[in-house]
Amino acid sequence: MDTRKKALKVLEESSIGVMATIQQNKPHTRYMTFFNEEFILYTATSKQTQKVDELEENPHTHILIGYDGGGFGDDFLEIEGTVTISDDKKAKEKIWNEHLKHWFSGPEDANLVILKVTPSAIRLMNKKGEEPATIEL
Repeated sequence: MDTRKKALKVLEESSIGVMATIQQNKPHTRYMTFFNEEFILYTATSKQTQKVDELEENPHTHILIGYDGGGFGDDFLEIEGTVTISDDKKAKEKIWNEHLKHWFSGPEDANLVILKVTPSAIRLMNKKGEEPATIEL
């Protein structure tokens, strides 16, 4: 399987990742649930969160996704990208699922926004000691 297909497989099998933003000129990370279309990632959040404030100030992010805790040799991705914040109705409906009911009343909730991560660099990491592989975008 080529590197691109391996990276897409990681994204299809993994939904929880760590997203970093910048808060007061320092890294700030949190776990997020991601959805993907090819290498574009989406995640739902409230527009009243620190991460939205941070991304409005600096739209760059770094995401780790795919490590399942099995140990040395687990595939995972390092994704550098730029985030756009959307309250588009179609995007909200597309991302909406029952798990979001804990935080939002539905896809029409005024506080719900979708973060779209457009990658600028993706690396497939930790494949049994092999060098990281860069995914061509």
